[in-house]
Amino acid sequence: MASKKLQRIGIPLDLVMRLKRHGVYTCKDFLSKNQLELLNMTGLTRTKLQKLIEDVSKAAQPEHTTVLDLYQRRSGPAFFPTSLPSLDRLLHGGLPCGTVTEIAGPPGCGKTQFCIMFSVLSTLPPTMGGISGGVAYIDTESAFSAERLVEIARCRFPDYFGTNENLKNLCSRVHIYQESTCRQLQEKLDMIEEDIIKYGIKLIIVDSIASLVRKEFDSRLQGNMIERTSLLAKQAATLKYLAEAFFIPVVVTNQITTKIGQVTSMQAGQHETERKAVLEDERGFVTAALGNTWGHSVNTRLVLQYRDGDTDRELIISKSPVSPAAQFVYSIKSEGIVLKGTEDGSKLLDLREGDPCQQKICVKTPEQVKLCP
Repeated sequence: MASKKLQRIGIPLDLVMRLKRHGVYTCKDFLSKNQLELLNMTGLTRTKLQKLIEDVSKAAQPEHTTVLDLYQRRSGPAFFPTSLPSLDRLLHGGLPCGTVTEIAGPPGCGKTQFCIMFSVLSTLPPTMGGISGGVAYIDTESAFSAERLVEIARCRFPDYFGTNENLKNLCSRVHIYQESTCRQLQEKLDMIEEDIIKYGIKLIIVDSIASLVRKEFDSRLQGNMIERTSLLAKQAATLKYLAEAFFIPVVVTNQITTKIGQVTSMQAGQHETERKAVLEDERGFVTAALGNTWGHSVNTRLVLQYRDGDTDRELIISKSPVSPAAQFVYSIKSEGIVLKGTEDGSKLLDLREGDPCQQKICVKTPEQVKLCP
């Protein structure tokens, strides 16, 4: 709540602009200043300033609310359709608004293709399954392609995007932010509220959440891991706040990592010699990066992976509050993501014995070798 923008709590616009000139944008910025600094910035009397401080303090406090208040406060659709009927059916309508959805998988599986397709869908009118809103696309890997955006739009919806006017409207509503450091990314997330209001943003995409963290923090150093976990927790909290405050879907992509030689609780009681033999016999497996703390922060996780000896790929609903674990076969075409198989296109999976934050992912090396068991 401390990151809430001052303009969203009812402060007069002229006063908001005056504070902005001094670098004060949020409740936290305001409450971090002493009274003398605020008197100089605002030009208010002490009595009026004291009232303003009380109002800002109340706005920054966590709200006491009920389920009824939360339900009535929501406006707009509860789900963001993916235009993939089988997937939408199991997700009860699509990606849940007001939550964070993660797309995890190895390179080349189509994570960015999903994000670009979602960008097109977000701008469509509700009659076509869209939410008629802008997109804040935070690109940390310089992977976004304007040409691909146009290609997916024209091939997936040829009638609607057959006119230059609709195509121009699409391109003008997708706002690209290229952040190259963890600090820049966090600053953008902290300041993006203003753009959400200004541009009518109804979808936030971060592609990818892992690239900057893994580049800047060496996981072999204990101090780095503590700082990295703290940073990820802050980023997750900010993304959740944005999703809930504006009731919009947030989509993030994640990379993969390898887990090797982990001792389970059952093995912990074994004799040291036996346990060592078990560890030596265990095979490593590939899973989503960033660890359990991050994994438990996302509400829905979709895992993309390769199929052994096949050019198609698989999409797995690994974690969802409303859907069972399920598997889909898909391919990437000029119109974006296309599900394959039967009319339903899904296969229910039993992942009860596994942790959705440790979902095994099948990848392929350049030699097309399958790494997961």
